[in-house]
Amino acid sequence: MALFLVGLCLAAVIILYFSNNPLGHSRKFMIRRFINWFPLGMSYAFLYMGRYNLNVSKNALGDMMTKEQFGIIFAAGTITYGLSFLINGPIVDKIGGKKGIIIATLGSSLMNLLMGGATYLYLMGRLKTNMVVAFSILFAMNMFFQSYGAVSIIKVKAYWFHVRERGVFGAIFGTLISFGVYFAFDWGQAIVEASKLHIEGQMTAFQRFIQHIFAIDTGVTNATWLVFTIPAFLLICWALIDMVLLKDSPKEANFGDFDTADASSDDDENLKITMKVVLKKVFSSPIMYTIALVDFTSGVLRNGIMQWYLVFAHEMKGIDESFYNGSQFFIKNWGLLLCLTGILGGFMAGMLSDRVFQSRRGPPAAINNALMIVLLILMSVFLTKEPNIVGGVAVLITLAVIGVHSLMSGTAAADFGGKKMTATASGIVDGCVYLGSGIQSLAIGYLSAKSWHYWPLFLLPFAFMGLYLSLRMWNELPEATKKYILKKEQEAAKEQGTSINTGDPATN
Repeated sequence: MALFLVGLCLAAVIILYFSNNPLGHSRKFMIRRFINWFPLGMSYAFLYMGRYNLNVSKNALGDMMTKEQFGIIFAAGTITYGLSFLINGPIVDKIGGKKGIIIATLGSSLMNLLMGGATYLYLMGRLKTNMVVAFSILFAMNMFFQSYGAVSIIKVKAYWFHVRERGVFGAIFGTLISFGVYFAFDWGQAIVEASKLHIEGQMTAFQRFIQHIFAIDTGVTNATWLVFTIPAFLLICWALIDMVLLKDSPKEANFGDFDTADASSDDDENLKITMKVVLKKVFSSPIMYTIALVDFTSGVLRNGIMQWYLVFAHEMKGIDESFYNGSQFFIKNWGLLLCLTGILGGFMAGMLSDRVFQSRRGPPAAINNALMIVLLILMSVFLTKEPNIVGGVAVLITLAVIGVHSLMSGTAAADFGGKKMTATASGIVDGCVYLGSGIQSLAIGYLSAKSWHYWPLFLLPFAFMGLYLSLRMWNELPEATKKYILKKEQEAAKEQGTSINTGDPATN
């Protein structure tokens, strides 16, 4: 049933893509662009599977990987991921998104294979190196390659999608993140269950397949390493597909390039894009700082819910058995729920941005942050009293925060960075997400040990901060986008024989 629902959502995303064509692209162009973004997007989704499988492996290994050890390993990867954008953002701007996503998929695949090998040696008692050191190095390298993924997908998007279409692509970007979360947690857990040496009860078809193809019953321990090696194989498959189908721009696919009306539209065509020019433009832009800070708050809020709800729900078992039992629906379907609500949240924010707010990204972000404030207050009130309310609120917060993240990292950074510098701009913004993630991880880990009531209270100020910053960028648009909107309004007015207000189109 879960797989059916995810497939239904994917079909809905594809239908919405083809039905959204505000610039009147030819059918041929729309199909070729789909052939471009679909494998690119699925590569990114499976990169998520090859990232959060560490979380699944920790639960599978139990006391063999303690919470403290897991925290050190995950922190090493998170810090590496955030800092890597300063290197690979400019690199992807230079080499293009196609090469970038291939580096990401193949590099992550190699690191997952090595982590699978380390897990095998550890379970067999042959790993002589300290486990924390080995996994910290391998996971940090995995996250270094992973960080090429987001900037590459946005780099390619910047050439294929006009600013007036990017809100919907931001929704697609949020959908891909949601699919990745589903693959990581639900598929990853299914692999762990199927790789057990002894499976209680009747096996599913998937479990029988894994048991037979890997001859698990001939081993002496659980084949937990498969949670790393299977995603590695899938990433190699998508890398090969990307090599064949992916094109960096419409021109490379035998279509004429078109002006996407982002910040690069005002650049001098003879301007040589060097590392110095890129970094100067990004770091001298007040709006880029605002976008980065909004996404910093989304990093705190997104991971503050995604990573901690299950920990909270499981710990309630020893405190209030009835509360734990009342949380079972959310515990068992957490990956699927995050997937479905993330898709809905991304599309709601993207459609609002493009169709209601003239491709401004601030208004939907402000609406979502205001919603999160209300939800966090509800969570604070009912935290240990009503499991269904707490679970429902946690899911709805994920819906809202994916909307903010997909608009900021996936769209606004590309709009204001421009297609020539979009990888650097989006990389810096995405790096701020993981800075926020690191801060919340340390803070909530410390505060929850004292009382879980500090959990929503810690997150609340960041929702207020996100709302304030989003309101500040309410009317912001790249100058080229303003000119494009004004031109279209003038053309429409001319056809109707009327005049329009020629002031700032963002306020009309």
